[in-house]
Amino acid sequence: MNRDQDLIPRHPTSTTPAPPLGLMDYLQKILTARVYDVAVESPLEPAEKLSKRLGASVWLKREDQQPVFSFKLRGAYNKMAGLSAEQLAGGVICASAGNHAQGVALSADRLGCRATIVMPATTPRLKIDAVRALGGEVVLHGDSYSDAYTRAVEIARSQGSTFVHPFDDPDVIAGQGTVGMEILRQHQRPIHAVFAPIGGGGLISGVAAYIKAVRPEIKVIGVQTTDSDAMVQSVRAGERVALGDVGLFSDGTAVKLVGEETFRLTRTLVDDFVLVDSDSVCAAVKDVFEDTRSILEPAGALAVAAVKQYVPHAGPDGGSLIAITSGANVNFDRLRLIAERAEVGEEREALFAVTIPEQRGSFRRFCEVVGARSVTEFNYRISDARTAHVFVGLAVADRGESAAIADRFITHGFEAVDLTDDELSKEHVRHMVGGRSPLARDERLYRFEFPERPGALMRFLSSMPPSWNISLFHYRNQGADYGRILVGVQIPAAELADFQAFIHALAYPCIDETDNPVYRLFLR
Repeated sequence: MNRDQDLIPRHPTSTTPAPPLGLMDYLQKILTARVYDVAVESPLEPAEKLSKRLGASVWLKREDQQPVFSFKLRGAYNKMAGLSAEQLAGGVICASAGNHAQGVALSADRLGCRATIVMPATTPRLKIDAVRALGGEVVLHGDSYSDAYTRAVEIARSQGSTFVHPFDDPDVIAGQGTVGMEILRQHQRPIHAVFAPIGGGGLISGVAAYIKAVRPEIKVIGVQTTDSDAMVQSVRAGERVALGDVGLFSDGTAVKLVGEETFRLTRTLVDDFVLVDSDSVCAAVKDVFEDTRSILEPAGALAVAAVKQYVPHAGPDGGSLIAITSGANVNFDRLRLIAERAEVGEEREALFAVTIPEQRGSFRRFCEVVGARSVTEFNYRISDARTAHVFVGLAVADRGESAAIADRFITHGFEAVDLTDDELSKEHVRHMVGGRSPLARDERLYRFEFPERPGALMRFLSSMPPSWNISLFHYRNQGADYGRILVGVQIPAAELADFQAFIHALAYPCIDETDNPVYRLFLR
């Protein structure tokens, strides 16, 4: 195995330092790791819906079902169980974005020692509260793991505590490697590849060491986000690369500098890497939910996102694809963003800016072009006497449809810009369409509810008599049984009675918001 030569230990002499651990050394450490005092053998489950959609055999290694909802307690306990009584009496300290912290806190509680946990200030509240509930003393510092690590080392030196590294320690790596050991024991059929998320590299180093020692034909594929790819950049450069900044959406893998030992193992043992973006991670969270009814944290869904990206380009050659779902410690309020971006991430929503003439009947003609396709979002505010700019989201079967839809708009005389991949639109502009307009004379504001079914929104727009100009429109599909829209309509006072008759005939629940103070302050 030439590719593993730098993992084969040399015989040390009395004047040379101890050589790095080799593949067989790690195999022995993994086989003898002490993890099951606190960890469970997590299930390996088929992702049936995702497998059917991809045309591949996809399995989930459910590390999100550990007692602390993450694999991290394996390595933490294996390290701490090997400490002397004197070291335990002096306490332990670690730096972590949350999951390793919970592993250390739980292990300290089980072993009866004090644990100080330094966490980035950006750590989700759920993880902070979980560490405190386990008896850990929390210190918040910096914006990333690397910032917290620097502070933890300083505290360790001043207090004489034992530092428990979250990834760059052979005992921690060996503890995480038991995930790979379980996968091979649980799945006796052919395996094409195992996908593992990478932050500092502890999980993939341990998993790769075990798999390459036992079944080297199985591919090990590492996964990072496009904005936190320190390991990928390091492997490509042939040396550790420190990132100036990292994305925090996948906070569990937000590491600026990977470990020395994890870099050595990863560059030698890992076959390939996949980079995924935030939208695809959100879609992967939804995929796992649909298969398991469990909700992963972003870092926990990285491997699933990578499988989805990998299959169309590489194909599994009949072997199973195994994704390690590494954690489920997600803040509840983070679900709002995940749900919002999942539709785009799984290529089921396309966003457009469409320009239509500001004249009677334009909305109706626009609706006819959209046809029966489900509308996911529709935002508009009158701002120009000649043209109207509409922000619209449409349901699609795959990302490739967006270009064809834009062409269809253009063919029918509506200028259109495809915004599906535009971050400014997805993050901000979709929420900002509106404001005051001097052109909105005789405007009245109404809130409607209507049954949320395909074509319902377009039918609502089409039913509006063309003599009443729509000056404001806001709608977003929230996944509920009923859709909610806000409509501004320019109605001369003499025609108000006719509009009330129209509302009555429409038979949708409606509330007149024209006198609402919020409308007067921000929109009128």
